[in-house]
Amino acid sequence: MCTSLSYRDAAGNVYFGRTLELTVDLPYQITWFPTGFSTVSQVDGAARMSFEGRHGVLAVTMPCRVPTPDKPAGIADLKVLEGMNDAGLTFSLLSYPAAGGGHHPAATTMSVLGASDLGAWVLGQFTSVADVKAALATQPVMVQPLAILGGVESPFHYVVHDTTGAALVIEFNRGKMSVYDNPVGVMTNGPDFPWHLTNLNNYSFLTNVDKPTGIFGSYKAIQPDSGIATAGLPASNTSVGRFVRAAYYAQYAEKAATPDAAVGALAHILNTFDRARGVTIDYPDEGGSHLEVEGLKDETAASYATEFTCWTSLSDLDRQLFFIRDYAGLNFTRFDLAALAGLKQPRVIPLKALNSAVPDATAVLTGAHG
Repeated sequence: MCTSLSYRDAAGNVYFGRTLELTVDLPYQITWFPTGFSTVSQVDGAARMSFEGRHGVLAVTMPCRVPTPDKPAGIADLKVLEGMNDAGLTFSLLSYPAAGGGHHPAATTMSVLGASDLGAWVLGQFTSVADVKAALATQPVMVQPLAILGGVESPFHYVVHDTTGAALVIEFNRGKMSVYDNPVGVMTNGPDFPWHLTNLNNYSFLTNVDKPTGIFGSYKAIQPDSGIATAGLPASNTSVGRFVRAAYYAQYAEKAATPDAAVGALAHILNTFDRARGVTIDYPDEGGSHLEVEGLKDETAASYATEFTCWTSLSDLDRQLFFIRDYAGLNFTRFDLAALAGLKQPRVIPLKALNSAVPDATAVLTGAHG
């Protein structure tokens, strides 16, 4: 469903990338939230919370409800799935459908933040993972039923990365919110994050050094090709297999000498997690853990569900550059947050409006309507 990882270049600069896989193509919007943008977070039965952004934020968003002719989606309906702020802090939402129940804090007089507004809060308010972690220690957060997902309580976990290389995983599971430091900088989907770390202990033998020869009795075996070092990697597209592979690639991919080369290297790494339609399929009568989105149907009208990489994004945290491509394209479109900093009003453009013929869409977003 989703794979995320961080990568460092030879100078130690941090880059972050992720893929998003679903069985349907959602109405993703590229949104600029300027400094000072006001957000109101409301959870039923709790005191509402409002805050103004201290940072400019570029995000991949989607409406939290199905728009109707008499009530179209507005800027307040857009929720952050992925994004970066002008301090190089990133936020990502990853599917976690196996989570058992939401987080319901005890009665409190404090304002409560809805989990669907975590992205706007994290990116709008903070500059570092340490700041986010400290704030979460005192800020009540509650998951709520999401109308666009048929009333399911936020089946996600969330990851945050900063320019120091620090990373955080936020999970809501069985009535408890857990916040974990992420020493590998990698995340996929379920099970919970500590399980993935424990499972990595089964792969301590991995190395990127090929061993092309071996002796069996008097026979000398010779590998006729390179790449035998990866034979121990799990091959499946399951979240467990992808976590191990992501950790391997993040660890062993060559550290690029320049920032532009590093972005290219990260793109190559993420290409290994790109999934074409039909590679794996599920029939309805055999079950599955796919997210079902109200009001949206598979455009192909297929008799089966197939997860595919709806989009892939790359973030250059030091230079505050954001790159994205969707399933229809192989080239990335770039956004420069420094060039967007002068915008005082929100800007929104559909992800589908971008294509490989627009290699830098900063000007496109600047001219878009809020």
